[in-house]
Amino acid sequence: MEDLLKTIISRDCYDPFTVLGLHVDEVNRGYRILRTYQPHASQVMLVTGDKKFEMSRIHPEGIFEIRINSGELPYQNLDPFDYRYEITYFDANSKLINDPYRFPVQMSDTDQYLFNSGTNYCLYNLMGAQLVSIENISGTLFRVWAPNARSVSVIGHFNGWDGRVHQMRVLGSSGIWELFIPGLVENELYRFQIKTTSGHFLEKSDPFQFYGEIRPHTASVIRNINRYNWKDDSYLQKRAQHPSHQRPMAIYEVHPGSWRRDPGQPDRFLSFIELADQLIPYVKDLGFTHIELLPVMEHPLDESWGYQVTGSFGLTSRYGVPDDFMYFVDQCHASDIGVILDWVPAHFPKDPHSLMRFDGTALYEHEDPRLGEHPEWGTLIYNYGRREVSNYLIASALFWLDKYHIDGLRVDAVASMLYLNYAREDGQWIPNCYGGKENLEAIEFLKHLNSVISQRFPHALMIAEESTSFYGVSKPTDQGGLGFDYKWNMGWMNDTLSYFAKDPIYRKYHHNALTFSLMYAFSENFILPLSHDEMVHGKHSLLQKMPGDDWQKFANLRLLLLSMYLHPGKKLLFMGSEFAQISEWYCKQSLDWHLMEDDSRHFLMYQYVRSLNHFYRDNGALWEQDCNHNGFQWLDFADQQRSIISFARYAQHGDDHLVCLLNFTPQTWHHYQLGIPRLTAYEIVFNSDYTEYGGTTSGSYEQLEPIDQPFARAPCHTTVSVPPLGGIILRPLQ
Repeated sequence: MEDLLKTIISRDCYDPFTVLGLHVDEVNRGYRILRTYQPHASQVMLVTGDKKFEMSRIHPEGIFEIRINSGELPYQNLDPFDYRYEITYFDANSKLINDPYRFPVQMSDTDQYLFNSGTNYCLYNLMGAQLVSIENISGTLFRVWAPNARSVSVIGHFNGWDGRVHQMRVLGSSGIWELFIPGLVENELYRFQIKTTSGHFLEKSDPFQFYGEIRPHTASVIRNINRYNWKDDSYLQKRAQHPSHQRPMAIYEVHPGSWRRDPGQPDRFLSFIELADQLIPYVKDLGFTHIELLPVMEHPLDESWGYQVTGSFGLTSRYGVPDDFMYFVDQCHASDIGVILDWVPAHFPKDPHSLMRFDGTALYEHEDPRLGEHPEWGTLIYNYGRREVSNYLIASALFWLDKYHIDGLRVDAVASMLYLNYAREDGQWIPNCYGGKENLEAIEFLKHLNSVISQRFPHALMIAEESTSFYGVSKPTDQGGLGFDYKWNMGWMNDTLSYFAKDPIYRKYHHNALTFSLMYAFSENFILPLSHDEMVHGKHSLLQKMPGDDWQKFANLRLLLLSMYLHPGKKLLFMGSEFAQISEWYCKQSLDWHLMEDDSRHFLMYQYVRSLNHFYRDNGALWEQDCNHNGFQWLDFADQQRSIISFARYAQHGDDHLVCLLNFTPQTWHHYQLGIPRLTAYEIVFNSDYTEYGGTTSGSYEQLEPIDQPFARAPCHTTVSVPPLGGIILRPLQ
């Protein structure tokens, strides 16, 4: 027994239940032996029924024991029997506790097996800190994966942050440690203290925490996330009625910490309750269909914008508690607005309280830095080939869809996951088993992820930020694809922004940048992104990217947005662009709302984006066949001398179509020949150059008569006045 006591004191015991708690006396089975480790106690009393028995200190470090005759106990059923400890501490304070070491293992062998197999998808209901009741005793059940640890303890204010008091037990060969601590309630702080094989002690936040302290503090917080009363059933039913590819999708991308700040306290973040009151009506009025939030998972550094995640299951404490975010999502759904979250499985930061060398070994990451470190971002890369790590990430994705009713996930930095040589020079990476550069384990992980989500949440959107020509990102996994619903069209974004940055006099030499994206527009299901990444680090705001004087800058920006809304693919616009924010985005301050004075050019731009969104949503020709080549027809792409293009967009019924013309120079053209696909009269139904948007053209909706002669790629044509740096949309008269 002395050797066993030493393993408890030295924190080298894989199963402290073999020493602590209730045991049958093997010498005389009519007796029971109870032991507890209370290093801060001056006295411990066993309390059972209405009786108290003083326990003996059998080790100076604070191990107490009592051997008691079963006949003295007020119970007929002795295995187990109800008991508590009354502990008097050296400071004379005392408390009555239930013994954590009286409870049997709670995690089933099946759940352990599924986790080690990588298929226990609802881990968030098992791991971390779960508020439960066992044998009618309420408390918190802790579990953590640390297969290479010599011991693991739960620490917090409740035990003086002393890892000796609540030592966990490992569950067989699973690598999972477990302990139920009676009496621990919501909002208690905790960490895991881990003893490594080298004898060092680490203090780690819970990888499965639902909530944590606000930075710079790093403790995890016990939190109930199962009590919110959702009211979005009708929205979820409506969402399931039609595939997303056949619905309009205009996404407003938001960093919740800098969309708007408290005017009286500019350093204070708005809470999700306040954002629900302010952001949702704003987005609703603008006509966007979705809000995409930069990561709301816990992260230590504001300047990372949320992309260096330390808690893949934990809502950041910057903007409120989990119930606040649930309310925000619920209110979005009540306003018929979907919510997409940025989700980051590509890498994680090196903060010592987080996943890095979690149990003293490269557990979540690779040991070899050529596989496990990201040279561009100074972060660590998940070991996708380790089944438990894959399970951790898949469970995280499912968690946000399940517990927070999220409509979709935009998966960050997919390209960095797909290629072993991403951002690496020769000699800095290791080829795969076939000698190639593809990360086969990451590819399998992404297929596995998307397959599971499509089965469990078939109407959730899975969106890849992927910047290469990797085959089949948005094709189903059974067709050899990765299984995403959409892929960001980074090629379109780069070509388009590069084109618009050029002085219009030179644009005719770069006409291919306008038309090339249609060569591959239907090879994937695309989202066209004008995202946060294009508004920072010296890249300028969208307005400041535009050449020319102020009038030309605003006209160019209107034309840029119109070209995005008319191009096949769903739409994404970063906050502030809707009113032509002048300065670059900075994550530590509010957008420049003072620009939105009545009748300012910025207010007119807001009105323009509002009109554009509502026009887009009202016209199925702009979204019903986004992912189908039947939805697009070139009318003329060869007028590079005047930098004008024209095309038609079609709804599922071909008679429902729009004719679109875009002029990328400040020259006005009268009696311009425009090909049309039907020999019928057309009317102008949208013009980016209307005076109500800050342009030069009055808002007259003129009728255009057809001419029965082919022109360019069209069977007939009409003539039209072409606005400077502007675009028009025509609809056939019925």
